[in-house]
Amino acid sequence: MQEQKVAIVTGSSSGIGFETSLELAKNGFYTYATMRDNKKSKRIEEIAHKCSLPLRVIQLDVNDEKSVNTALETITNEKDRVDVLVNNAGFGIFGSLEDLSLEEMKSQFETNFFGVVRVTKKVIPIMRKNDSKKTIVNISSVGGCIGVPILSAYQSTKFALEGLSESLYYELQPFGIRVVLIEPGFIKTNIMNSSMLAKGGSDPESPYFQLTQKIERYFRSMINNGSNATPASTVAKTILNAITTDSPHLRYPVGEDAISILNARKKLPDNEFVKLIENQLLSD
Repeated sequence: MQEQKVAIVTGSSSGIGFETSLELAKNGFYTYATMRDNKKSKRIEEIAHKCSLPLRVIQLDVNDEKSVNTALETITNEKDRVDVLVNNAGFGIFGSLEDLSLEEMKSQFETNFFGVVRVTKKVIPIMRKNDSKKTIVNISSVGGCIGVPILSAYQSTKFALEGLSESLYYELQPFGIRVVLIEPGFIKTNIMNSSMLAKGGSDPESPYFQLTQKIERYFRSMINNGSNATPASTVAKTILNAITTDSPHLRYPVGEDAISILNARKKLPDNEFVKLIENQLLSD
C-alpha cells in the first residue's frame, strides 16, 4: 500500500492556512497544521476530531530557527517524509516608506520572506529523499506583481517571494520538486486584525497620514465585504488542485479581482495601468 502523503502548512490558526490544512486533511494528506501560538489551535482541532481527519497541530514559528528545527525533527521522526509544504505564514504593515522604521521593514521581511526561506531550506533535503511527487506552495499575492501606495513593505516581501519561487522552480525541477505560487486578491480572512500600522503612519502630523487612513479603510472594506472578497476555502481548493495535478502551473491567481488586475497589468502600458490604480485607490 502506498504510504500516506504528508503536508506541512504554516500559519494554520486562521484564514488561508486554516482552510488549507483542513482541505488537505479531508483529501487524505496527513497534515501538520503548524502555528506560532498553539493556544489558537482549539477550533481546527475540534473540526479535525469531529471529522476524524488525519491532522495534527504542532508549534512552528517561522521566525525562530529553533522552533523550525524542532517542528521538522518531530515530523521526520513521525513520518520521515514531506510531500507538500505550504508556506502561508505572514502579515502586513500599512505605512509609507518614509513613515516605516527600518526595524518595521525588517520585521516584515523576517516573517514574509525569510520565514519562507528558513522553513523551505529545512524541507528541501527531506523532499529530495522521497521519489514521489512533491510540491512547495508559496502564498504570494497580487501584491507580488503590482505596487500600491502605503503597502511598500508588504508588497516588497511578496515581490521578493515571487523572484525566489521562480528561481527555485528551476533549481528543484531536477529533483522532482514542483514550485507553485498562489496569488490571491482580496480574501475574506481576519488578516486585517493581524496587520499593523507603522508607528510613523499613525502620527497625524505625518504627510502621509490621510493617505494611510484612506488605503487602510479601502482594504478593510474590500476584505470585510463578502461580495468583494473571495472565501479562503477557494484558495485552499486551488492549492489542492495545484498539488494533485500532474503538471501544475507556476502561478495561480485566485479571485476574479486578482485575475482582472493581473490581466490588466500584462496588457496595459505602464502609464495606463498607473491611472487604473490611481482611479481605484486614490480618487475621491
